[in-house]
Amino acid sequence: MSDVMVETFLRDGFVKIEQAVPEGTARACAELLWAETGYAPDDPATWAEPVYRVGDMAAEPFVEAANTPVLHDAFDRLVGPGRWVPRRSLGTFPLRFPHEDEPDDAGWHIESSYSLDGVTWNHVNVRSKDRALLMLFLFSEVGEQDAPTRVRVGSHLDVPPILEPYGEEGVSMFAVAAEVEAASAHRPLAYATGRPGDVYLCHPFLVHAAQPHHGKRPRFMAQPPLHPAVPNELERADGAYSPVEIAIREGLRRH
Repeated sequence: MSDVMVETFLRDGFVKIEQAVPEGTARACAELLWAETGYAPDDPATWAEPVYRVGDMAAEPFVEAANTPVLHDAFDRLVGPGRWVPRRSLGTFPLRFPHEDEPDDAGWHIESSYSLDGVTWNHVNVRSKDRALLMLFLFSEVGEQDAPTRVRVGSHLDVPPILEPYGEEGVSMFAVAAEVEAASAHRPLAYATGRPGDVYLCHPFLVHAAQPHHGKRPRFMAQPPLHPAVPNELERADGAYSPVEIAIREGLRRH
């Protein structure tokens, strides 16, 4: 990861790393995901739902995908050496298919990262407790007609002032969803398109949304978190802030 890519992350809230996962590994992951769905890749008549969700996958190709040298280097650059936990699986796969039914999950939002009661994992706070990054792993070709994730460029800077009043305890992302959507509405749009093996590394506060699938090719993607090894800090005596922390401070106008 170059210095220019780090600056892009700070400005836009995300950076795309092309072919961060080797082609063969990405292909093996896609084959395992097809097997989970029970659908036939060459028979659209079997694609029964607009969104098929697959949970955690710990088979070897997914472990390999999450731990390539280029990704580990990027995690060090964006989160900080020793400040993140290597993933031993990938999870949260919203597999999207061309379908006459419209999905019901296309609202603008940020990802939650922790639970107050151990049951509902919908909370977030201004330090992004328990989430160092949002990651988008592409396991299929994704063009603009293939339901790519929509992102509001630079919206990660709009979110910290919304979360700051809720302190360390934080707030449900649903309680602030309307405010987050309104605060970031002026931002330009980008689309998470690319090839199998491309990975988008996103700031935890990047405002994003799904969309209906109007293309012909199913879209296979994982959107797991990168977990922190230590909490994000917004006041460091040594000034050794990570880019994730710098962006939060920028949103709070702390310089």
